[in-house]
Formats: sequence, C-alpha cells, structure tokens
Amino acid sequence: MIGSGPSGVYTAQSLVEQETVPDIEVYVLDRLPCPYGLVRYGVAPDHEKIKSLQNNLRTVLEHPRVHFLGNVEVGAPGLGLKELREIFHAVVFCVGAAADRQLGIPGEDLPGSHPATGFVSWYSAHPDAAATRFSLAARSAIVIGVGNVAVDVARILSRGAAQLTTTDMPQGPLGALADSRVEDVWMVGRRGPSQAKFTTKELRELGSLPGTEVLVRPKELALDPAYREPGDLPAVRRRNIEVLRGWAERDGTERAVAGTAAAGATPPRRLHLRFFLRPVAMIGDAATGVRAVRFERTVPDGLGGVKGTGEYEDIQGQLVLRSVGYRGTPQPGLPFDEATGTVPHRAGRVLRNDAAHPGVYVAGWIKRGPTGVIGTNRPCAKETAASLLDDAAALAEHTLTEDPVSALIRAGQQPVPWKGWLGIEAAEAAWGRRLGRGTVKLPD
Repeated sequence: MIGSGPSGVYTAQSLVEQETVPDIEVYVLDRLPCPYGLVRYGVAPDHEKIKSLQNNLRTVLEHPRVHFLGNVEVGAPGLGLKELREIFHAVVFCVGAAADRQLGIPGEDLPGSHPATGFVSWYSAHPDAAATRFSLAARSAIVIGVGNVAVDVARILSRGAAQLTTTDMPQGPLGALADSRVEDVWMVGRRGPSQAKFTTKELRELGSLPGTEVLVRPKELALDPAYREPGDLPAVRRRNIEVLRGWAERDGTERAVAGTAAAGATPPRRLHLRFFLRPVAMIGDAATGVRAVRFERTVPDGLGGVKGTGEYEDIQGQLVLRSVGYRGTPQPGLPFDEATGTVPHRAGRVLRNDAAHPGVYVAGWIKRGPTGVIGTNRPCAKETAASLLDDAAALAEHTLTEDPVSALIRAGQQPVPWKGWLGIEAAEAAWGRRLGRGTVKLPD
C-alpha cells in the first residue's frame, strides 16, 4: 500500500482478513514517518471523536501480517514503479488527492492568500508545513468555499485558543491563535445554501462557538428556490436549510445571532455566512498583500448552477483561505486522467490503453476523486482488494529475491518501522506533559 490513510489501511485490512488467499503480507508505505494520513493531518484538532478513528486504523497496522514503514519516498527522487514491482508482488496506490484546485482569478497568489489545506496542515503539524507561519494579525479573514474544510478553518479562526488547549494542536499555531487579532471571519460560497457541501453537524457547531456571532442574510438565503421548498432535497441538505432558517428567523433584519455571547455584549468575533457570491479578483499588491476580495453577485440559472449578474461587492480581508476542492496528482509510471485528476482503472485495476496494468492498483481519492467521507473508503478498498485477490495466483508467479525492508534500504530509503512511530508518539505525549497539556503533535 502506498499511503497509510484510511483507504490504504482499509485495503490492507480487506487483504489480511480474507481467507481465500492465506498468509498475505501487507507493507503499508508512507512518505511521512507518522501513519494515518488525513485522519492525523486533515481532521481538525477539536474533532476528537473523528480523530479517534486512529484507534481503528491502529488495530489494523498492528496486525502481525501488516507492516508499517514510514519515511519511504515514492516517485522522484524516490522509488519508481519498476523498483516497487521488483520488491512487491502487487502495488496499490492509496495516495489521496494532494493538490488544491485553483480559483484562476487575478491576485490569487498575493501575499496573504493561501490554500485552506495549507492552513489545515499548519495547525495539524504536517511536516510539510513545519516552516510555515500564518500571521493572524489581520482584522478580517475570508474563507472561500462552503464545504467541510471551509467550515473547519472558519471555526478554528473563530475559536479562542483557550478552547483548543486541551487538543493536540501544536504549540506554535496555538500561540498564534492566542494572539489572533481576527474579528470578522467571512465564509463565502458562489452558490446557494441548498448546494453547500458542509454536513449538518459541522454547520451546527458554528452556532455554539463561545463569544461568536453567526450572521446570515435572509435575502441571500431566499434567492435559493430550494430554500423555500426544501422537501425534495437530500436529507443532509434539507437539515442544513433548517439550521440556516432557524438562524435567519431569530432576527427579522439582516442578521441572525448564534453563539453564547452575553446579551448586550460585543462578542470578540463575528462569523458571516454569505451565499451567491463568486470571487472574480483579489485586490492588493505584492508589497502589502491582499486587502480585499471582489465578488460578483450570482443568481440561480434554472439548470442547477448559477450565473453572474454584473453586480459586484468587495469584502475587506487581509487573510484569504481558498477552499474550493482537492485534485489528484500524477503518480510515477501510472497513466493519469487530467480531466478528473484520477488514475484510470477498472474495479481498482490500473488501466493502460484500456488494458489492466499487471500488479498495479488504486484505492481512495486517486481512484474515484475527492468525494465522500472517511467511511466511503471502506467499500472502495474492498473492491480493489477483491480485484487483487482475483489476480493473486498470477501475481505470485513472480519470485521475490529479497525481503522488502532490505530491498528498500538497498534502494536508498531509510524506513521508519512501527516501533519508530511509537517513539514519536511517546515523544508527543512527553512534550504535552511538559507543557501542561495532553498529547501535543510535533511538526518536525
């Protein structure tokens, strides 16, 4: 398995728990020394119930026929597909979708404009973000997008650091949040509330942030035809509409208040939920950075999308986090569909010129695109594992001359085994004790 996130671990589990092909040994490789993929580096630190899925993944990685090897680089300058096929009978790429989609608007790369995933990596202690610093001196922050990642970063920006001290957030980001000067957080979507991708649980959490107002605009909600008659919507989106309607109806003006700010008191932060606004440009310069985002007002086009109206609104913001989706990236030696950002496959078997590439498979987002929740990876992994098992007899005809760990070391890798990860885990627990906290993640 290339990747130790849910798709890789669930594929390993499907292989070692089946009975038709006995004694399969599974090596789970990851370029990072720590396992769990997006469960460790993508789930927000205040979502402890979801983070507890690490315990389920841990059980699989501790199976006697599953071997975790971190710090193994696949692709340039690391191992190529040819080398991997010489070390293993089969290779399953479970690498997710690592790239961010671009807005493609002027000023997108101004200082102060970042992909939201970079912000998530920073507060999640991802080693790639170890040297990253986010300045929270901005008075106003804009989150572009209305999916769960957008909700996560908006919530973290709106939370007080004191509420995050009990989490495993690394000390650097926690200190930055403690010194944050952000007063207004804007979460902006180009379409209406009935098409937003956040889940109801995530949405409701925004309404219970201590000392934070949630502000919505009834006129924007009313633009959405499904907002008035949500009965035909899927259950999640219907519940989202109910939550938004409840906030909007608390106050007949242009704002609805949630949170727990004392009556009459000015809360430290305001969280604005805006809809039907499409970003068209970021305003600022290279010296001072982004100062605002220009949005065009949109309206439903009657075909399930939106169209521009030619009316524009500038929202002031000195920090912009772009959360408009993920995209897969090409993998070494594999075909790649640029249109979908996935590897062509049939039931998990990699296809080259519409024929199965022997011994090479995919699972997870690189297989199906960045869709679904963590649990969606289970049936996806089982399908790929079933294809691999059907091919097992032919794959086993290839004789391996060296054990995988020795072969990886000979190829110039320095694999970190499971006991190495346990050492990192123990160091994080010790660091947390020194800080008077629980376990605190180390970014380096």
